[in-house]
Amino acid sequence: MTAYNKRAYNFSAGPSMLPIEVIEEAAAQLVNYKGCGESVMEMSHRSKEFKAILEDAEKNLRDLLSIPDDYTVMFIQGGATLQFSMVPMNLMTGSGKADYIVGGSWAKKAAKEAEKFGDVKVVATSEPDTFTYIPKVDPSEFRKDADYVHITYNNTIYGTHYGSVPDTGGIPLVADMSSCILSEEIDVTKFALIYAGVQKNVAPAGMTVVIMKNDFIGKAPADTPVYLDYKTHGENGSTYNTPPCFCIYIAGEVFKYLKKNGGLKAMENKNREKAGKLYDYLDSTDFYKTPVAKEDRSLMNVVFVTGDEELDKKFVAEAKEANMHNLNGHRSIGGMRASIYNAMPEEGVDALIEFMKKFEKENR
Repeated sequence: MTAYNKRAYNFSAGPSMLPIEVIEEAAAQLVNYKGCGESVMEMSHRSKEFKAILEDAEKNLRDLLSIPDDYTVMFIQGGATLQFSMVPMNLMTGSGKADYIVGGSWAKKAAKEAEKFGDVKVVATSEPDTFTYIPKVDPSEFRKDADYVHITYNNTIYGTHYGSVPDTGGIPLVADMSSCILSEEIDVTKFALIYAGVQKNVAPAGMTVVIMKNDFIGKAPADTPVYLDYKTHGENGSTYNTPPCFCIYIAGEVFKYLKKNGGLKAMENKNREKAGKLYDYLDSTDFYKTPVAKEDRSLMNVVFVTGDEELDKKFVAEAKEANMHNLNGHRSIGGMRASIYNAMPEEGVDALIEFMKKFEKENR
């Protein structure tokens, strides 16, 4: 696609690349959406035009993920970090207990926030080993009366990912899927609640998608602030107040794009191919190292280092000069990180591998 020749390969962990087709279509409709005389950024969220956008977005997301009718889809402002609070406020209302598996920094922050609302047990953590693997937990290790178990399905900073849904022994499972939503097929029915910040694979930053089994809606205490009660968003179709209209619009366009291009099975195959190429190269050389356990490697976020901090910085700087942006690792750990979300074309991964080979030859 010629547009890619004019743009950088953006390996940012988020906000990240969007499909170029979606960006071009949004640009074409930006001033006057489908002849209505307004931009989506200007139209009322109560208008028939925006209601159609919202309804189509939900329908197409349901189609992509095969979301059953007994689940509610919500588009909520605040980012996934707000969900660190909303989840315990709404769900830690039975026994007042929740069990967390901590496989990365965001999972750790989610558990810490939940401690404000009840009895939190960190059942397992990989922090002593710098979060280089997904902790494995036997169902017997969860408290039988826990209101829910929380996991972070893909750990953006450390490049780890759940290969399968953990068995909780029947305890409701909550998952933060911010950095892997729509990158692979999942069985929604295995979760009581899924939440995902949209700025990785779905839309511009500013919104979180929440997919919640209806049985768990309406359990918030009476003194819960109205906007922090999932029931408020569910009963009002995500329009209790003015929603993030433009985010919803772009998300809806991404959903259409994914359906048109084979759905999540096709996207998962592409993502496995892209990640496989990059990991195969990393495994073939001793110049770069990736610390992640092979069975827990993320398809979305590939982390690696040279072992020399100054050389890592040089790599990032020279990669940017070569039109490959945002390859620096998270500020908390350094190194490099290539985030290869859905919209990253295969040729972007190929270009990165060629650059890595060249950099290795020049700096070995």
